[in-house]
Amino acid sequence: MTDIPNQYFSSLISRLERVQRTQTDSINAAAEICAKAILDDKLVFTFGTGHGSFAAMEMFPRTGTVTGFRPIVESSMISFHRVLGDGGARQYRFIHAQEGYGDAILAAHDTLAGDAMLIFSHSGLNAVTLDIAVGAKAKGMKLIGVTSIPHSSATPSRHSSGKRLYEIADVVIDTGVPLGDAEIEIAGMQGKTGATSTSIAIAIGHAINSATAVYIVTAGGDPFLMQSPNTTDKIAATAQNDKNYAELARRLKLR
Repeated sequence: MTDIPNQYFSSLISRLERVQRTQTDSINAAAEICAKAILDDKLVFTFGTGHGSFAAMEMFPRTGTVTGFRPIVESSMISFHRVLGDGGARQYRFIHAQEGYGDAILAAHDTLAGDAMLIFSHSGLNAVTLDIAVGAKAKGMKLIGVTSIPHSSATPSRHSSGKRLYEIADVVIDTGVPLGDAEIEIAGMQGKTGATSTSIAIAIGHAINSATAVYIVTAGGDPFLMQSPNTTDKIAATAQNDKNYAELARRLKLR
């Protein structure tokens, strides 16, 4: 029996505890931005490429999340699970490094000044991510970046701005994940295993979402929380979710 599972969980827990210890103020600052946008009938767009997209998609309509978060789900940035063949990993690696593609993605969405943009990116340096970040700021959107400063600060930007996500975001939440992400070394094995950035980014996302709900309620608003229909309260949950979908539709019609 190997002790690697315990090593992995210890590593993950340690990094989550570091986030809790050092990033709570930044998470609250991010939630205040999100709450203000939602209370003002605006939207909080979320974006990520590769595994960063998982955290972006968790922000809505996941159970317990606030209506007003709006994930940007670009299939070419996430659907490379076949690895080889159509829509494979090589194509993704090429596309997400092409400056200008992020501009096209952002132009396809009806974003407004007063909206917010929440970007999840471990490295925080690739072209599409920076296109979205720079473009959002230019449109008058507050920018929140969830990224690894240890990784990003050790690697040059791949965008003509010369910037990395943590250098331009209004609020930065540092995952603290080391350069390269994976961190468990095994004797006789080349490379490392045990990536933690995805789990930590998703946890940070839910912390932002939960705090956003509190700020909205404190201000007298309704967060229109998504409910799980996979319980004995399916009818009530479905009714609430229908209200949430109607609220999202109302917001979209205001654009």
